Amino acid sequence: MTNRETVALLKKTLSDNEGIIHLAPTWVPRSFLSPGGRLKLANQDLYSLGAHRGGIDERWLASTTRADNGPGTPEYEGLSYIVVENNVYREKILLKRAIDLLGEDFLGRKVMNKYGGWQVLTKFYDNQGSIPHHVHQTDEEAAKVGMLGKPEAYYFPPQFNQVENEFPFTFFGLNPGTTKQDVIDCLARWDDGDNGILNLTKAYRLKAGTAWNIPAGILHGPGSLVTYETQRASDVSTMYQSLLEGRVVSKDLLTKNIPPEHKDDMEYIVNNTLVWELNIDPEFARSHLMPLVPVDTPESMHGKGYHEQWISYQSKHFSAKELTVFPNRSITITDAAAYGVVIVQGHGLMGKLEIESPTLIRFGETTADELFVTFHAALDGVKITNASSFEDLVMLKHFGPGNPDLRKIKPKSDSGVCF
Repeated sequence: MTNRETVALLKKTLSDNEGIIHLAPTWVPRSFLSPGGRLKLANQDLYSLGAHRGGIDERWLASTTRADNGPGTPEYEGLSYIVVENNVYREKILLKRAIDLLGEDFLGRKVMNKYGGWQVLTKFYDNQGSIPHHVHQTDEEAAKVGMLGKPEAYYFPPQFNQVENEFPFTFFGLNPGTTKQDVIDCLARWDDGDNGILNLTKAYRLKAGTAWNIPAGILHGPGSLVTYETQRASDVSTMYQSLLEGRVVSKDLLTKNIPPEHKDDMEYIVNNTLVWELNIDPEFARSHLMPLVPVDTPESMHGKGYHEQWISYQSKHFSAKELTVFPNRSITITDAAAYGVVIVQGHGLMGKLEIESPTLIRFGETTADELFVTFHAALDGVKITNASSFEDLVMLKHFGPGNPDLRKIKPKSDSGVCF
């Protein structure tokens, strides 16, 4: 379709659906990991993108960010599509293209003027075991390779974590007392097999229903819980672990986002990709575990038929909420910014659109569990109905930078998790 035809179709869709659009699932593989099989994608479809590219262990949500999966990555991998359909036709339009064409309609004028688009990347990831110890660069370092820095936050949805898989622990940072030379020596041993980086760090037991905030520059090796991850719209990273569960991690993953003139300089990599003080923080858990924060008093919310809480709120680049609507209840929820939403439990209506958390998804199928709520719809209020008499309707809502509602948060001092 031409831009003019696409704009006309998008405007009609926004009008017909009161500012809410339907998104198709976006699946992403990782060649160096083993998929955990809990994202509801059919087991026979886990390698639908080709065994050589790895199993599908991620679902990207409301994404306008292309996956950085190295040579052979398809042009649109990682990008979300809007689904437009009626009794006559079905069209799929890239969410990125829609925002490029109608950014103010989707995100509002202030966000478009300040950020130029949807600058958040949200995903589920699901692995059989852990992910190699790695870091995401700060803005200053990422800019050297034409990318953005990537802070991120994690929430572990109970609906996906009835089974914890093989390693429900995450390695964070480095042990206090570790020196930069210790880490440089590990990187120098990359081709010797296990380079020993995990000897320099500590693993923390993960718990469903909890959240962590991880600024850029901190080493982390996420564990095997299904993770709802909100982060800056970037796929920049540097691997620090050479061997994972007996499988070799390519050295290309250590150097792919390092300036070409420094790819063989391990001292440069350690000095420039790590924020050292954050990594050796002796109170790391208490610094980075995020207490969940109700958006209002529980008594007030429950009387209206719902409970909503912040599950990501410590970064200026993104935020997220979990909303639960009780059985047989209808509510109207307002937000100060546009957001993507994914349904993780139950069924009902969001505006005029049917929503449901699917039991099983075949690769390429369209589902009714992912939507995008545009700025004006969020501001006006979205009516949400739980159609079940017995089960809660639960959804996760992801916001980009500049969300005015972040100013209202009053975090608790105690996380309620023991270490």
